[in-house]
Amino acid sequence: MKNIIIASLFLSLFVVTACTKLDLNPLSSGSSTSWYSNETEITMALNDCYNEIFWFKDDDFNTDDQIQRALQSEVSGNTITGQSATITNLWLNSYKSISRTNTILASLSRAAGTISADRLDQYAGEAHFVRACRYADLITHFGDVIYTTRVLPLDSAFLVSRTSKTVILKGIYEDFDYAASKLPASYPAAAIQRATKGAALAMKARIALYMSDFTTARDAAKECMNLGVYTLASDWSTYFLASTRNSSESVFLMPRSVALNAIFDDYYVRQTLTRNAGGFGNQNPSWDLFSSFLCNDGLTIEKSPLYDPRNPFKNRDPRLTKTIVEFGTPHLGFIYQPHPDSTLVMNLNSGKLVLNKDSRTNSQYASYTGLTFKKGVDASWTTLRIDPDNVIIRYADVLLIYAEAMIEMNSIDQSVFDAMNMVRARAYGVDKSATSSYPAITETEQSKLRRILRLERRMEFATENRRYMDLIRWKMAEVVLNKPSYGMFDPADLKTKIISKGLWFFPGIPAFDNQGLPDFSAWYTAGLVKLLTPKTFDKSRQYLWPLPTTELLVNKNLTQNPGY
Repeated sequence: MKNIIIASLFLSLFVVTACTKLDLNPLSSGSSTSWYSNETEITMALNDCYNEIFWFKDDDFNTDDQIQRALQSEVSGNTITGQSATITNLWLNSYKSISRTNTILASLSRAAGTISADRLDQYAGEAHFVRACRYADLITHFGDVIYTTRVLPLDSAFLVSRTSKTVILKGIYEDFDYAASKLPASYPAAAIQRATKGAALAMKARIALYMSDFTTARDAAKECMNLGVYTLASDWSTYFLASTRNSSESVFLMPRSVALNAIFDDYYVRQTLTRNAGGFGNQNPSWDLFSSFLCNDGLTIEKSPLYDPRNPFKNRDPRLTKTIVEFGTPHLGFIYQPHPDSTLVMNLNSGKLVLNKDSRTNSQYASYTGLTFKKGVDASWTTLRIDPDNVIIRYADVLLIYAEAMIEMNSIDQSVFDAMNMVRARAYGVDKSATSSYPAITETEQSKLRRILRLERRMEFATENRRYMDLIRWKMAEVVLNKPSYGMFDPADLKTKIISKGLWFFPGIPAFDNQGLPDFSAWYTAGLVKLLTPKTFDKSRQYLWPLPTTELLVNKNLTQNPGY
């Protein structure tokens, strides 16, 4: 999802251009001293701040949730450097956005008298909101960074040094608080989606949680919950489809539009689509993710009597089969079946058997784990032009942020269970009060409830690019991201080592470590699975990313993060 112009903001005059310098005073902000003097100009400037290119999301490919054949990412392979595109793009785009917001805030007074005070307050609130979001991205990935809330003259822009992330966090809170005080709780139904009071509170809660400031996270999340604006969508699976717009669960989103060519990156779409449906079939769920979904008695698969490795989709949390396609079920016009003996498969549109390209017997690059993602994917994807809302934060996240903050403070009370059970019960299609219809959470011991919360986040947010920062802030990356990815053998070995022994799909029940994470190493030692990709995470340096090399070259006052 790169280089996409937000659908409702197509009137923007600004163009994001490549740059090797810290863009603290960009030409695209308007060169005239009379700019920002009326509502049209200010709106255009703010619209540019909602450009999707500025709203960074971590890639699940960097985690244990997703694999792409036997490839490593720069993060999972420990090869990321200050010259990596991910690094330079995050840094430069963040500061371009910050520069724009600083310029807007410094210029709003020009419109005084021509625009109402309330509208000027709203514009200022939006700019503070965007700036806080950008600095939140920067400190979570780089730690101490350059911090400025004013437009810097060119002669000093490349002399600034890093500011402590603790100081920056205080500024982030102040920006979010200002935004929350000036922004409306909601806009008229016909209005375009913009930052709101709830969005400011939710994003404040998120960065506070990431920085282990649990009191602030709790308070901000609770204030967002108390607004009474947001509710969980009734149907978990349809929430993620492109046909769902402006759901009451979406706290902050940016709309997309096929008509305006504001769409998902088509390469991402092809990676996700199965090969039968015309895609590459190479962006797949990991076995780690698959094994982490609970059984529908609320127990992990190694503890539940309901789990059957021969039928591993059965008796599982409903989010499993809504996230990952169950074998033998319809998907994108075909029956999905990766079994090596299933060389033909039913085309549901023609009613005829056709060559099964999702079996590695026929296609060597079909899913290496046998699994494929279903969440948010429907027939519209086969057009390669889809426009689901770009959701930055949703209400389920706010609820689980609140619950996690309370757990970490060891303030476990009914409100914690209510928040967690609202999310879990929704997955089962029932109200949280219907405790006989889903495995309600009742655990009161802090360490056990912490583990349940973390599993709940993994099931709820799979494919939403939340996993990487969860692993970083929980200090679990040094364990999780040093475990290899495993998958199926190539067809010949799969038939002799697994199929002939009646071990399809899983050879057994994997072991789990004390963090509730599956461990397939015993299977590998026994010759029952194939090692796909080793992972390397260096805890001495990788909890922070390197600053861009180009910035160090042009600014002698910048220092690099340790180990790079």
